[in-house]
Amino acid sequence: MATEDRTAVFDAVVAAADYPVLLVTVQADGRRAGCLVGFATQVSVEPRRFLVGLSKRNHTYRVAQRAERLAVHVLASEQLSLARLFGGETGDDIDKFVHCDWAPGPGGVPVINTVPSWFSARIRDRYDFGDHVGILLEPEDGAASRRGAETLHYHAVADLAAGHAV
Repeated sequence: MATEDRTAVFDAVVAAADYPVLLVTVQADGRRAGCLVGFATQVSVEPRRFLVGLSKRNHTYRVAQRAERLAVHVLASEQLSLARLFGGETGDDIDKFVHCDWAPGPGGVPVINTVPSWFSARIRDRYDFGDHVGILLEPEDGAASRRGAETLHYHAVADLAAGHAV
């Protein structure tokens, strides 16, 4: 099978999986950042561990390099405007947090107040995966105020142009 065929098949399978998109926030050295992430998953049951992939081109990645913890937020399906803010804008150009309802959470990490659920986590390790870095997390705190809320998935943001150059 030709490379472009393998790529097209892989892309079709991933699109069909229609993973949830998550919002990650971080704070370090007095700087806040946040972005939409499409690469994230639980990777261990005991102990609890979660892996988030951040693009190396992303402002959030640069802040996260100096951070000890970050927060992972689940977006409800109707929160497309929040997804567009954190996925379609870059922290290099704007302060995204002036455009949403948030508060400092554990360790000062920004927590978006309007999401159905979130958790904060200590950064355990970082792994280079190519154009993304995998950040291994140990969950510490969080809230699930709207359990069972329909979550925002990839298909809803597939047309979103990234806030940073791809």
